Amino acid sequence: MRLVSTRDASAAQHSYTDVLLSGLAPDGGLYTPEEYPKVTLDELRALKGASYETVAFVIKQKLVGDAIPSVELRSLVDSTYIEPAFANEKGQVTPVTDVGRNLKLQNLSLGPTASFKDMAMQLLGREMDYELARRKDSLTILGATSGDTGSAAEAAFKGLGSVELFMLSPEVGMSAFQRAQMGALSGGNIRNISIRGRFDDCQDLVKAVKQDSEFAALGAVNSINWGRISSQVPYYFSGYLQAVKEVGEEVDFVVPSGNFGNVFSGYVAKRMGLPIRRLVVATNENNVLSRLMQTGVYAQKEAVITSSPSMDISKASNYERLAFDLFGRDATKLSAYMHEFNTTGLVSFLDHGLSVEAFLALGFESGSSTHEERIRTIQDIYKDTGIVIDPHTADGVCVAKKRDIQEVPVICLATALPVKFEETIREALGFVPERPARFVGLEEEMKQGSFITMDADVEALKSQLRA
Repeated sequence: MRLVSTRDASAAQHSYTDVLLSGLAPDGGLYTPEEYPKVTLDELRALKGASYETVAFVIKQKLVGDAIPSVELRSLVDSTYIEPAFANEKGQVTPVTDVGRNLKLQNLSLGPTASFKDMAMQLLGREMDYELARRKDSLTILGATSGDTGSAAEAAFKGLGSVELFMLSPEVGMSAFQRAQMGALSGGNIRNISIRGRFDDCQDLVKAVKQDSEFAALGAVNSINWGRISSQVPYYFSGYLQAVKEVGEEVDFVVPSGNFGNVFSGYVAKRMGLPIRRLVVATNENNVLSRLMQTGVYAQKEAVITSSPSMDISKASNYERLAFDLFGRDATKLSAYMHEFNTTGLVSFLDHGLSVEAFLALGFESGSSTHEERIRTIQDIYKDTGIVIDPHTADGVCVAKKRDIQEVPVICLATALPVKFEETIREALGFVPERPARFVGLEEEMKQGSFITMDADVEALKSQLRA
């Protein structure tokens, strides 16, 4: 298993562990496999009924190659997906539940911070710590969050002597619960920086700082890090195996999407051989991705604050990985395409020799929802099933129901517990679910001075990192 940068025309190859610690490529590109490894139907059948840990190990081993010895990788996986870090329902840490005719929810939010980000972040932290110990080295990480990545990363790296983590977040937009989670984890090797701006500003700052040779060695925990993407691929296999009666049947996955990392992991699973018919990208009012897939025009617009804040993003970093494949893995063409978007905020398939149908050819569809539709969807799911879903999951369910295409099982990824968005749940249902014990009194745990507040200024951020 070797990886290449999306912007490297020479296609220089890198190992999984080198990429794990570097995050963004020095040329500004994203690392992606030179070739997607394959999983046969016989291998899939052998995993039917297996624990999540077993599924995760088998799939990760194909994505890691020989960079981490099998015995060590199995130990890392087995020590990650266990209680109390991950609750276990129906014998699974990513249980699938029927919520309608051929419509299913896969719960990915049973980890320590109640977000799907835990599924990858907890393993990523262990992999990084393992590799840094092997190298007798340490690492400073700079990340950005629109909500859930922050607390998930901080929970994964808290107390690790080998890592210091700086996490950027927008001053306005996160839920009170999300901000309190990050504030409670602040201190020691964890530093929170609140940026006067949107998530896109935070993400741009990370990329700009990494382009400076002084800071090129900074690591990353966002989904720009291939380790994050590869650790999300297994739960598509797990969801599939729970949803189908016979291995070989096709399914659709509906994925609430902001930065395109989660749904790109589904694309990787499809390329590996998982029988996925369609990957449906579900967005909120910040529907840049949905419009791109329907028109072939990638047009940035200022992100607005919504009731599904983790998806309030107008530039989806991981889309570059998909675009690399759309351009036939031609780094020169991809670089020209991304340069036009990054300098003008607007780029069209037609100007770069691609057809709008290219997305459909790779198995993608898209849709979006509004606040009112999310509220109604939360109400409907609760009325029909007694299950309370969060607003991001509601985006996915809403888009799934709009399609009304149910010939195959449709698996909607449930990406967070509703406790993280209590105001929206109260608006929809008139009450909020009881908090899990670990979150009771969370706001009181938030430390004074948990966040350093600063403008979206690259030089100011560099000064803060140096200090």
